[in-house]
Amino acid sequence: MALSTSDLPMMYSLLSNSLSGDVSVREPAISALSQSEGRPGFCSCLMEVITAKDLVAQVDIRLMASVYFKNSVNRHWGKRRIAGISNEEKTHLRQKLLSHLGEENYQIAQQLAVLVSKIARVDYPKEWPELFSVLSQQLHSADIRTSHKIFIVMFRSLKELSTKRLSSDQRTFAEISSHLFDFSWHLWQSDIQTILRDFSALAQSLTLKPPVEHQEKLSLTCQRWLLCSKVLRLLVIFGFQSDKVTVQDIRPVKEVCPILLNAIQSFLPYYSCFREVYPEFGHFTKKICIKLMQILVAVQSRHPYSFGDKCVLAPVMDFCLNRITNPEPELLSFEHFLIQCMVMVKSILECKEYKPSITGRVMNEARVTLEQMKKNVSSVVSEILASLLSTERVVLLCNILIRRYFVFTASDLDEWFKSPESFHHEQDMVQWAEKLRPCAEALYIVLFQNNSQLLVPVVISILQEAMTGCPPSETAITPGMLLKDAAYSAAGHVYYELSDKLNFKDWFNGALSLELANGHTNLRIIHRKVALILGQWVSEGPIGLGSHRSKTRGTRIGEVICAREKPCVLGFEIKDDTKRPVYCALIRLLQDKDLAVRLAACRSLVCLIEDANFSQQDFSDLLPTCWDLCFKLVEEVEEFDSKVQVLNLISVLINQVNVIVPYAQRLVEFFQKWNGGITEWYQSRGRPVQGVKIVKPRVWEESSGESLLRIQLLEALRSFVNKLGFQSPICYNMLLPILQMGIDINGPDELNLLEDSVLLWEVTLSNAPSLVPQLLGFFPCLVDIMERSFEHLQVAINIIEGYIVLGGNEFLNMHASNVAKLLDAIIGSVNDRGLNSTLPVVEILIQCFPMEAPPLICSVLQKLIVICLSGGDDCDPAKTAVKASSATILARVLVTNTNYFAHLTSDQSLSLALQQAGVSASENVLLRLVDVWLEKVDTAKPIQKKTYGLALAIILTLRVPQVLDILDDILSVCTSVLLSETEEPPEDEFRGDSMNSSGSHCEDTSRTKEFRKRQIQASDPIKRASLETTVRDNLQVCATLHGESSFNAAISRMHPAALSQLQQALKMASVG
Repeated sequence: MALSTSDLPMMYSLLSNSLSGDVSVREPAISALSQSEGRPGFCSCLMEVITAKDLVAQVDIRLMASVYFKNSVNRHWGKRRIAGISNEEKTHLRQKLLSHLGEENYQIAQQLAVLVSKIARVDYPKEWPELFSVLSQQLHSADIRTSHKIFIVMFRSLKELSTKRLSSDQRTFAEISSHLFDFSWHLWQSDIQTILRDFSALAQSLTLKPPVEHQEKLSLTCQRWLLCSKVLRLLVIFGFQSDKVTVQDIRPVKEVCPILLNAIQSFLPYYSCFREVYPEFGHFTKKICIKLMQILVAVQSRHPYSFGDKCVLAPVMDFCLNRITNPEPELLSFEHFLIQCMVMVKSILECKEYKPSITGRVMNEARVTLEQMKKNVSSVVSEILASLLSTERVVLLCNILIRRYFVFTASDLDEWFKSPESFHHEQDMVQWAEKLRPCAEALYIVLFQNNSQLLVPVVISILQEAMTGCPPSETAITPGMLLKDAAYSAAGHVYYELSDKLNFKDWFNGALSLELANGHTNLRIIHRKVALILGQWVSEGPIGLGSHRSKTRGTRIGEVICAREKPCVLGFEIKDDTKRPVYCALIRLLQDKDLAVRLAACRSLVCLIEDANFSQQDFSDLLPTCWDLCFKLVEEVEEFDSKVQVLNLISVLINQVNVIVPYAQRLVEFFQKWNGGITEWYQSRGRPVQGVKIVKPRVWEESSGESLLRIQLLEALRSFVNKLGFQSPICYNMLLPILQMGIDINGPDELNLLEDSVLLWEVTLSNAPSLVPQLLGFFPCLVDIMERSFEHLQVAINIIEGYIVLGGNEFLNMHASNVAKLLDAIIGSVNDRGLNSTLPVVEILIQCFPMEAPPLICSVLQKLIVICLSGGDDCDPAKTAVKASSATILARVLVTNTNYFAHLTSDQSLSLALQQAGVSASENVLLRLVDVWLEKVDTAKPIQKKTYGLALAIILTLRVPQVLDILDDILSVCTSVLLSETEEPPEDEFRGDSMNSSGSHCEDTSRTKEFRKRQIQASDPIKRASLETTVRDNLQVCATLHGESSFNAAISRMHPAALSQLQQALKMASVG
């Protein structure tokens, strides 16, 4: 039943009670409101509560009503519902919202603005074409306070509409922009004149504060102007198609950008002037300068060609370069603004539209192509940049970046010494545009890439100067030491360009190793940088990019800003004769007293060990020490990012070293400490792990909510189990509880851990010599996982195969129904690619259990029959492969369980399934399968051919006259298979080159899953069956069933050569 105005008291009461501190009052009210949400009139009642004049003072209730209104719009407005918000109610609500734009409470006004934007996303322009015209009209007549609220609505609505990406929606936004731009731009210019005039007056009379009313009006004007600036950004960025595509001038870009730059220059002096006296306006000045620079950056990125005009690019670039190289004293503390200046310069320097084009032009072509237009503009912009970035200015900028912005400040060092661990992660993983030093490093790298030949000598010169000014024996934290740290950073960031001028071996032996030998505590600054350099110098890409960072939080500079791949450079890597000293140096750094140094060494060790040229021989005697230091470090660090980093090193060590068994017990003890928290989890789930020792809760419990740490642990365990191979059961006490928790879809963190847990499950089975009861009991979890989605299909298939191969009869007896349920769900739901992955498991199940499996998976076999008889695979290789595999499985069932196959093909449910698939069920199913086998035999593998041959030989024993009609074809196939068997060499049942799952030779191959598979294949009934004997015997049966005369008549229709080959293959003097 619909709600009406008579229900307003009830609605008010529910909203009031929903804010009660008494749970017994609050919960029923919230429940009643949720139940009322879908009723017609619910939103209208809420709107009346929000706008009621007698409830103006009841801010909390009105705010709660606006929240419920917003949530209801999100859930129901765009849906076509019989009940809920009717079209009439929607019209009423839209009108009511536009008539209440002057809401005085700021929080409620924000909620209403969001409401309008959400409705506009659905209804504009078809159902609400007057939205922006009404907003514009009200802006003309509104006072400053109301116009501020209207601009909130306009900004929210435009922001919402700008995110729509359909072409029609973008055209709609372009129309909005054409109507609103001029008005917004004129208002923006009017407001800035007012603001600057008032700011000037304030600055001239700092000791005489103006009346409060004047300050309040100025504050509202500032806020409205800030919103207007955001609106202009949306209109210019999204209201015009990017000129990257059109190469057409965007008029507002050339009109707006120079004035935005002038505005920045006008506001900057007030930053320091107002900070103490007028903090509100000082904060506004800071905010608007950053925002205007961000708008310029966004416009340049969206419309680079229009921005490249000399009246825009030149002054903006010159201004930013001057602020970076020669900032006013007050700007040195305005880091966020300097960051935006660096972002702007970097964006321009790496803009591909400004790079000179190397493409040519078709001779005698009169028409100017789009590419030629781009080339012409790029040439002009290149000339502008060349005039702005003279050789002297590039060298100056490089020097300033290194000598000023790379150097640690006193506050940096204070932060480091107070919390080395936090400092390391802030430096290592901060987004490059968030802090001044990382941003300067990002700009430096791009500048160097564009001017490498010019800047290589500059960087080398700074490096030599720094090393001379601060010898290895220096222990005081002097400007010279800080410059050396900065110079080392500069060299490390562009190491791939310095190889011709900087010999790493000489540098390491002559300076770096000597600095590492100096154990003074102040040398931690240089030690940390040396540790990072050792990792950078061996990496395959700038700034030490590597896969080991894939699951850690944050991003290093190089992962964001490298605009090109590292050029192929010989000589930058650490040479063989230097590897051993470098390994020893990093092991020593891993023992440093400072955590920031140790974590830097940890990261670089990962780079060195993952390097393709990693020398195990040079590292082998360091391995025990490295293990101990890793175990110690992971105990000492407190932040989860640090634990993830150390775990990553442990995983890399496990993967790279050849021999893991001598260290297995120590690793088990280490991982055992991470098993904490699982006792409580099992008790809460009611799932004790029988026979598995549970240790005292510890790190796992502490890492609740830190999924990355647990994921890294699961990865390390996977590597560990893989390396242990058949000896992996020694870690089951630690492994199985973690595994069971990870594969439970109702676990507390299954969303993040399930994928890695399933992979660990697969590896555990692949390396298990046998199935312990705990592993055997995990199988139902796979059913739960696959019932939810087939996201992990391939891994699940490998897990099922592992259980079949290792579990044998015990597994099938315990989980037969689950196996059938799983395979039936998969075969009926996945695409051809998924079927091609799944069908081999169905075949190995039947191969292992020829009598038990077919009745168990009756539904699956029926689906395979439907696939074989459906056709439509002529032009699709995937479907062809599915049909061939299905045909082979059915042939195997016929050969190994003939009686059940007869029952399967005569089952009434199969006829129904064929009819539902549009396949005629009037013909004999078995004979139609014969046609499929005859069709697929030519492209089949040897074992499949023999399976087809044996199946066709059994067809000879059918008491149906059609057999004689296809006798020629059946015998031709059988002859071909028999002759091919004599020509092909026998397969080795046990090859000596077996490999374990980690790729290394296994000392005891009889304990691996792969060897078990080969055993099963070697004992395959199909391999052991004699096709020759089967054909010979069944020919006699066929002759008896159909009579000698009919049989001989069918034989006589064979080609004499084919008949001769058959006699030769069967070693018979005659057939028939």
